[in-house]
Amino acid sequence: MRPAVFPTVPLKDFALLDSGAGEKLERCGPYVLRRPDPQAVWSRSLSDETWQRADLVFVRESDRGGRWEGPQARRGVPEWTIDALGATVRIRPTPFKHIGIFPEQAPNWKLVEELRPRLGAKPRLLNLFGYSGVATVLAARHGYETTHVDASKAAIAWTRENQALSGLPDSAVRVVLEDALAYARREARRGSRYEVVLLDPPHYGRGPKGETWQFEDQVAELVHAVRDVLAERSLVVLSTYAIGCTPLTFANLFAELGPGRIEAAELALTQEDGARQLPCGFCARHMRGLETSAVSTG
Repeated sequence: MRPAVFPTVPLKDFALLDSGAGEKLERCGPYVLRRPDPQAVWSRSLSDETWQRADLVFVRESDRGGRWEGPQARRGVPEWTIDALGATVRIRPTPFKHIGIFPEQAPNWKLVEELRPRLGAKPRLLNLFGYSGVATVLAARHGYETTHVDASKAAIAWTRENQALSGLPDSAVRVVLEDALAYARREARRGSRYEVVLLDPPHYGRGPKGETWQFEDQVAELVHAVRDVLAERSLVVLSTYAIGCTPLTFANLFAELGPGRIEAAELALTQEDGARQLPCGFCARHMRGLETSAVSTG
């Protein structure tokens, strides 16, 4: 019996080629990337020669980050774009290992798209901790009135860039530089309502005014604030990576959102040859008036 996993959604410009020995090997657009991944404790499937041919290799220097090496980094780390379910996304390898997209989130992007016809003429979507804005851009392309919130100026600029690359005008997305918890509380006081709320918080972070975020200490407060901005028919998605909580933790917490269907499972990437899946964090969904099942155990 395998653990519950939300079914993966393939992206034409991305593939997990292999994983193991604490790393993952990925094809992202025209390049092959080699990055650390602490979940990949098993043995690799592909040869050492295949791994050594990676175009970009992330080398960790400390807990604060590292550097990119490899043939494509010798004259400066490149940037490029890929397609993600219809959005054009700028890939920008950072000193923190991230590249601007989390492909394991594609099942959630797809669910938001599929629910759109059932949410009225102009449903509202709130993306908290929105990072580079892939989910935001996709939602706007599907007709949602979107609000994107992040505490990082760099993430806000990245979102605007992806929005423009995807052919959306500035007016298509409301972008807010703000602490996510503070913004959710303020929206609750204003009586704002959203049909979809996406939450992808880090383990630890800082807001633009020096606010601190610690997942285990504040996630319950965040969910309670979100509860007060939900429309009559709604979807809430909470996902995160590398923390001490489990899907059962999320399911128990989401019960406090009130009546509705709760699904809690892992997010994963399926290896290109289908041999195994790489765990990419935990996720919970709460659906009210939109009940549907999308969890796989195979």
